[in-house]
Amino acid sequence: MWQPATERLQHFQTMLKSKLNVLTLKKEPLPAVIFHEPEAIELCTTTPLMKTRAHSGCKVTYLGKVSTTSMQFLSGCTEKPVIELWKKHTLAREDIFPANALLEIRPFQVWLHHLDHKGEATVHMDTFQVARIAYCTADHTVSPNIFAWVYREINDDLSYQMDCHAVECESKLEAKKLAHAMMEAFKKTFHSMKSDGRIHRNSSSEEVSQELESDDG
Repeated sequence: MWQPATERLQHFQTMLKSKLNVLTLKKEPLPAVIFHEPEAIELCTTTPLMKTRAHSGCKVTYLGKVSTTSMQFLSGCTEKPVIELWKKHTLAREDIFPANALLEIRPFQVWLHHLDHKGEATVHMDTFQVARIAYCTADHTVSPNIFAWVYREINDDLSYQMDCHAVECESKLEAKKLAHAMMEAFKKTFHSMKSDGRIHRNSSSEEVSQELESDDG
């Protein structure tokens, strides 16, 4: 329907005013989290983004590993391999061993962080599954500061071998603490595997823990 120019202009002004009122309505404040400053954005390529992660654990000197043919994991079964590892390091030893690793015992895994010459953790880390640890002890005649464990290593062809790993701690007490921590980790792993149905035999954690002995001496 035809409208006079004045009416059309008035109608247009009314519509424009209505639109502007909608556009200028006061907005509700957005959640404060939207406006948080970013904490992990770095555009400068010359500055590393990754911060050094602080590791918890015990500083030790990793003596290495040696294969063992023994399948009887009873008290004293680690004496021979530990003596062998101790002799190898004693030959190159001038005074005392500097700590070259950080041993961290967790509920289902054991982490061996290797340290650099400054004593800081590197990206190189050895991981041991607690379920594959057959025996551990902190009771050795060659040195009361040594903590050792026997680990079932799976080869590429799915065969396995038993390796004895050993570390020297700063004190006899530290070695015994590691042994007890390993036993607690084993108990948690055992109960988890039992609840998941991966252990079907009717046995208690005390019976199975004989395979993971941690002697108190």
